[in-house]
Amino acid sequence: MLSSSAIPARSGLLPYPPARRVDHTDDYHGTLVADPYRWLEDDRSEETGEWVDAQNRLTFHYLEQIPYRETLRKRLEEVFDYPRYSAPGRKGGWYYFFKNDGLQNQSVLYRQKELDGVPEVVLDPNTLSVEGTTRLMRFDLSKDGRYAAYALSRAGSDWQDILVMEMETLRPLPDRLEWVKFSGAAWQGSGFFYSRYDRPEPGQELSSKNEFMKVYYHRLGTDQAEDELVYEDRKHPLRYFFPQTTEDERFLILNIAEGTDGSEIRFRDAQSNDPAFRLLFGGFRYNYTVIDTAGDHLLVHHNADAPNYKVSKVDPESGTLADFIPEQPEKLDQVTTAGGRVFAHYLKDVTSRIVVFDADGRVEQEVPLPGLGSVGGFSGEKADPFVFYTFTSFTVPPTIYRYDIETRQSELFRRPELTFNPDDYETAQVFFRSKDGTRVPMFLTYRKGLRQDGTHPTMLYGYGGFNVSLTPAFSSLLIPFLEQGGIHASVNLRGGSEYGETWHEQGTKLNKQNVFDDCIAAAEYLIAERYTSPARLAVRGGSNGGLLVGAVVNQRPDLFRVAIPQVGVMDMLRFHKFTIGWGWISDYGSSDDPEEFRALYAYSPLHNLRTDVDYPATLITTADHDDRVVPAHSFKYAAALQSTYRGPNPVLIRIDTNSGHGASSTRKSIELTADLYAFLFWNMGIEVS
Repeated sequence: MLSSSAIPARSGLLPYPPARRVDHTDDYHGTLVADPYRWLEDDRSEETGEWVDAQNRLTFHYLEQIPYRETLRKRLEEVFDYPRYSAPGRKGGWYYFFKNDGLQNQSVLYRQKELDGVPEVVLDPNTLSVEGTTRLMRFDLSKDGRYAAYALSRAGSDWQDILVMEMETLRPLPDRLEWVKFSGAAWQGSGFFYSRYDRPEPGQELSSKNEFMKVYYHRLGTDQAEDELVYEDRKHPLRYFFPQTTEDERFLILNIAEGTDGSEIRFRDAQSNDPAFRLLFGGFRYNYTVIDTAGDHLLVHHNADAPNYKVSKVDPESGTLADFIPEQPEKLDQVTTAGGRVFAHYLKDVTSRIVVFDADGRVEQEVPLPGLGSVGGFSGEKADPFVFYTFTSFTVPPTIYRYDIETRQSELFRRPELTFNPDDYETAQVFFRSKDGTRVPMFLTYRKGLRQDGTHPTMLYGYGGFNVSLTPAFSSLLIPFLEQGGIHASVNLRGGSEYGETWHEQGTKLNKQNVFDDCIAAAEYLIAERYTSPARLAVRGGSNGGLLVGAVVNQRPDLFRVAIPQVGVMDMLRFHKFTIGWGWISDYGSSDDPEEFRALYAYSPLHNLRTDVDYPATLITTADHDDRVVPAHSFKYAAALQSTYRGPNPVLIRIDTNSGHGASSTRKSIELTADLYAFLFWNMGIEVS
């Protein structure tokens, strides 16, 4: 038992490790901006390492003394410990699927000949590292299923190695491709296309700016040094190139992007003798995705003059377009094909609708779904007689169904066996008005029979950016929070794609403040409707959502008792200087532009800390192998907040090891979640039962 003196106080200034301030300023279009913690950007320096160690000692000393931290960890293990499956995919006479027995750090890839057959292990990532932090990121089978190119990531980094396996015997081949990031393998003939960067300077692998992505063709059995350079652009160092081949391998599609929004499409036709890429869609104004071939034409999902997206049939020779699936009032979120059909995945108030079209673009049916939730799947090859899909919601764990193409009927294929009862909980979708009158949706999940008496610990979670929709999704790790009377509030902020491109644009660049206004209005709604109170409200978000948390608590700290910014983009003036941060300019804008600088400077979490407010209890999280949002963002923010705010609420930073932009293993995910809940409950004055 812990003595009462060992339990961390709920208020009182902590002995924060000192952080040296330097006299460094930058001139942004005539505005001088101090950056006293610039030295924390060097994660290789001894001084930074000592600061990180000291911060972790303080944080874990604090967390370890919370009396129910271990109780929460054990309960999280219990609710997470059940078998989880992915929907099967068929290739080369085999059905492939992933399974996690429950607490395995990584899911295992299996295959079997028949759906009721005996599965065999194809690849078990748990055997590839002692800590279980090597992840299987992609598994791309060749068109005939004879080979697979698979990508491994280590310790949470975005860097990947691509290896090759011969599938008849599951024998690994000697092929190994390094310095790959954000690329799969697009098979054609006796090899595949992929993208990679040049080798970074030693010691700068996790922080240096990634430039000049190139596309190569790798022929099986050869060394990477022999790979054929297929495409590069020496005039534009900050572009992504994603190769893709159609199912018949006729077309090599080159998806080109300058950021996270807007694309250009080039292609090469294997039936032509011309090796040059031809432009199909240019300009980066709209988003284009080639779905597959339709005879000699291409089916393309896009938002050109269609903010809610549509599908067009395109003649690659002439570039002429004809509507295949016209734009609808609901966003056409995704399009897949299988069995000679086209499956349109619509979002209606952030929940899935699936409409099936035949090969001529005629509607066959809307697929009846089990309820309001999210659907993934409906993908396969042209000859497949059936496909699988997965349905989930906040209270329904991923459940797999089989859809027969000809009979148009669904049947249950696999339902998870749980150690708890999700029927004890319910979800309500509510709508509220933001500052400018915009109607914003939010999902609230809680134990049935909840009384709106303003006492419930509530976790407001948001993202609001990069065309990302927060659709209903199940997580058993929420159960221990809900069991304590908690409410999980998932808010669909502008900047996402819940209502198409218009919704997205309303939360980007000079409009970014709308996102924060939406989140603030969500908090005000939860308080006004007596779901919770400021003393019981936490705000949480990761990555762009970490930025959200930092900006919102700067602007309205009075609304929240706890703030949890995770792997956040906190320095909005320098984010584009590291790794692939330049790719976010399409959503954020850039401090290099005078007008965009003023907008960024006005909300940047690092640059808007105030001495005259009482900040919420804050737990910042990051990881040593996060090479997407580099840890320097969180380091500088933590040092600045600890220095600026001298009030009674704790400001701590938790820095994970051998992890990246997300937890790199099941164990690390459970440990992190236990710490977040323990910190949240303790600072709300809640005793966990």
